[in-house]
Amino acid sequence: MKIIKRNGAEEVFKADKIIKAISKANAVVDEKYRLSVVQISRIVEMVETMCREMPHAVNVEDIQDCVENGIMGHHAFEVAREYITYRYIHSLMRTRNTTDDKILSLIECNNEDVKQENSNKNPTVNSVQRDYMAGEVSKDLTMRLMLPKDIVKAHEEGIIHFHDADYYAQHMHNCDLVNLEDMLENGTVISGTRIDRPHSFSTACNIATQIIAQVASSQYGGQSISLTHLAPFVDVSRQKIRKNVQEECRMLGVQFSSEQIEKVVHGRLLEEISRGVQTIQYQVVTLMTTNGQAPFVTVFMYLNEARNEREKEDLAMIIEEMLQQRIQGVKNESGVWITPAFPKLIYVLEPDNLKKGTPYFYLTQLAAKCTAKRMVPDYISEKIMLQNKIDENGDGHCYTCMGCRSFLTPYVDPKTKKAKYYGRFNQGVVTINLVDAALSSHGNMDAFWKIFDDRLELCHQALLCRHNRLKGTKSDAAPILWQYGALARLDKGETIDALLYGGYSTISLGYAGLYECTKYMTGKSHTDPQATPFALSVMQHMNDACAAWKAEHNIDFSLYGTPLESTTYKFAKCLQKKFGIIEGVTDKNYITNSYHMHVTEPVDAFTKLKFESQFQRLSPGGAISYVEVPDMQHNLEAVEALQQFIYDNIMYAELNTKSDYCQECGFDGEIRIVESDGKLVWECPKCGNRDQNKLNVARRTCGYIGTQFWNQGRTEEIKDRVMHL
Repeated sequence: MKIIKRNGAEEVFKADKIIKAISKANAVVDEKYRLSVVQISRIVEMVETMCREMPHAVNVEDIQDCVENGIMGHHAFEVAREYITYRYIHSLMRTRNTTDDKILSLIECNNEDVKQENSNKNPTVNSVQRDYMAGEVSKDLTMRLMLPKDIVKAHEEGIIHFHDADYYAQHMHNCDLVNLEDMLENGTVISGTRIDRPHSFSTACNIATQIIAQVASSQYGGQSISLTHLAPFVDVSRQKIRKNVQEECRMLGVQFSSEQIEKVVHGRLLEEISRGVQTIQYQVVTLMTTNGQAPFVTVFMYLNEARNEREKEDLAMIIEEMLQQRIQGVKNESGVWITPAFPKLIYVLEPDNLKKGTPYFYLTQLAAKCTAKRMVPDYISEKIMLQNKIDENGDGHCYTCMGCRSFLTPYVDPKTKKAKYYGRFNQGVVTINLVDAALSSHGNMDAFWKIFDDRLELCHQALLCRHNRLKGTKSDAAPILWQYGALARLDKGETIDALLYGGYSTISLGYAGLYECTKYMTGKSHTDPQATPFALSVMQHMNDACAAWKAEHNIDFSLYGTPLESTTYKFAKCLQKKFGIIEGVTDKNYITNSYHMHVTEPVDAFTKLKFESQFQRLSPGGAISYVEVPDMQHNLEAVEALQQFIYDNIMYAELNTKSDYCQECGFDGEIRIVESDGKLVWECPKCGNRDQNKLNVARRTCGYIGTQFWNQGRTEEIKDRVMHL
């Protein structure tokens, strides 16, 4: 049996350490109050048994709690007092060097909490370790000096989660929609070098990847770009290629018809589009930003975003090439084609690509093929989004999320009176643990709503901390963002304050565990018609709180369905420690993401998407729904049926399939999860390989694909998922 030490490192359970600690406390009390050797031995046996039965990874605090209970159980109160005093003194001593211990353990790759915090960061790489080291120092400063004590306490107890504390010390925002159109059309500056409007499509793609890398190093969340902003440069290349072909014909003294010239031009243009898309695909995968991972970038594919039919046709060629290259994948170190995590792709379903006979249905068929093999693209329904995202002018809009699932709210520029999305951003996230609020009420509805309001006010104050941390930030902090067009074109020395108010940017109230909250308060899943109204009222209550805060501060607070990658495990451990094991509520090492149905709930894909669509509407700051499907590569008709259903019923959805590879034996089916020595591990079902360095596993956990494995809570959640098709 293994335990997790305070610094995050794993260690084999050692009974002699418990014996030594009890014996020290035993030795300083009067002999008549001491425990016997037999009693100490029984306490150790009891502790070991309790630890083995615990439903979550055991840590030192769990063991010490068990020891205290064991000593008290033998009525050795004097010994218990000494043991508790000893524990308290050492706790005070540890506060001086906890951060040091964490940093040293992560350098040696022995910090389980940190090294599995992000499923797209390899903790053995120096740049990742450097980022984690800086993050630990930043978290230490944030929690000790920069945040109010009540917010820190609530965060540590899992009542709320203050996201990205490792970046809070710096003046950095979360995620954004990059205004690539402005940067390409009007020029930009990268690392002090002026970049003018590109003269070809391939050059535009190359510049776009440099922008992506620079933006990723200036923020901590995801970013999105639109292929529509690259489409005008297809015609730039077309004109350039045509001129070159005509010049070649003149120099060679040959005469080609206009049709023959256009055929040559088109062939060369397709080659250039292929090179440009390949630049985006490979540079995004191979670039490493200052935070030690590939840029978290989403590529948006929306035909109706084009300004005219010529541009739309050119955009369609780019989309086709993007899908074709993603279907192929990228080669791993062994030369095998595998599924990359980034860029994430989003494809918009719209009337002219949805059904057979529509002009761009071939792209939707290609998207289905890509989804079946590589898990992307994800799908946005233009129809439903136009209904959900209506601005103050009464117009509906369709646009991409910022990275994974964080959506901007509709905004009309007061100067132009037109809707604006590109160039906007999110200030940050704080998440409320709905399960803790429910359990703290002990099932009393009146108590629940009061506790809920108290917890929301904690989130309100924490979000204002995030907002105030950004206030006063000068454009010089990130020139690519604030001075050179990615988000704005401010003057040097100018603050970004104007962009923090009036709805230009958003700030997000996250939420997690709606299923478990509803289960505890009503005794039923939120899918039960008798319980659904309660779940919807919880969602509406949070929206009402955001609206009140927005009216008070003129800041666009928005409700956000938190992805919970590593936090799902943290919340679960905190709940188990505080409330014990409650069947159907705290009996897992994870809690359910946002409004999602529980992963074990048997339901078909269409029912799941239809049910969750009503919660997406109430989660305007971010939401995504998924269905688990088997290998669909030979059943593309079923994928197309789901595409049609998504268009008519839900705004944003994805299909989760499996895309794995074992480097030891060449197995390319599903790598399974098995239990070993009380821990969940990944294993090749063909050869038994468990070496994570020789397994390529890709799973979507939070709206994006992870490829570097996950903590025990998330791994258990992945293992528990049922098929929906």
